[in-house]
Amino acid sequence: MRTYIRFIFVAITFLSGFSLFADTFSFKADRMTGGRASGKENTVLIGNAEVKSDKLVVKADRIELFGKNNQFMECTGQVIGREEEKQIYFTTEKMRYDRETKIAILEGNSSLEDKKNEIVARGRYIEYNQKTEVTVLQISVRLFKDSMACRSEYAVYRREEKLLDLSGFPVVYKKDDEFRADRIRVDLDSDDITMEGSVSGAIKE
Repeated sequence: MRTYIRFIFVAITFLSGFSLFADTFSFKADRMTGGRASGKENTVLIGNAEVKSDKLVVKADRIELFGKNNQFMECTGQVIGREEEKQIYFTTEKMRYDRETKIAILEGNSSLEDKKNEIVARGRYIEYNQKTEVTVLQISVRLFKDSMACRSEYAVYRREEKLLDLSGFPVVYKKDDEFRADRIRVDLDSDDITMEGSVSGAIKE
């Protein structure tokens, strides 16, 4: 009975904290623990954990919410998520999310798919800003669109402008053609490529 009462108390406090961010949240998991000590507030969802809001759904083996009004979320173990409205889907090994700034950081083998623009991006570190719709990718970056494949160590994807900036040994493969430079910009709408510094390539007739 004590455990049940404590669970209800934590759940009510958890949900009321979320409401301050003007977003309706729900959650579920196999097990839940939490503490409400001032300055150390946290809620931990373990086993088939899921947090769902009006715009974002995240599933993971473990999800921890902490900070004032549960501002921060940290997910580990087979993390998958989606932002239905924008048709953004992602998978990663570890995710950190700030509910106030709306910035998500994916670490480890990570993949982000923009189904609306038919783009799949992969990297070891991905930072996605929901407000600006700008994605920064680092380490072993790969991006695929139709018959085009891009590779670099650093990339910035501006979703609204449909622009991709590559640096760090960037290479773009476009069908049978190959382009290399110090910096490469790809217009993902027209597939036009702009290259700067030590430009080289191979075009198959």
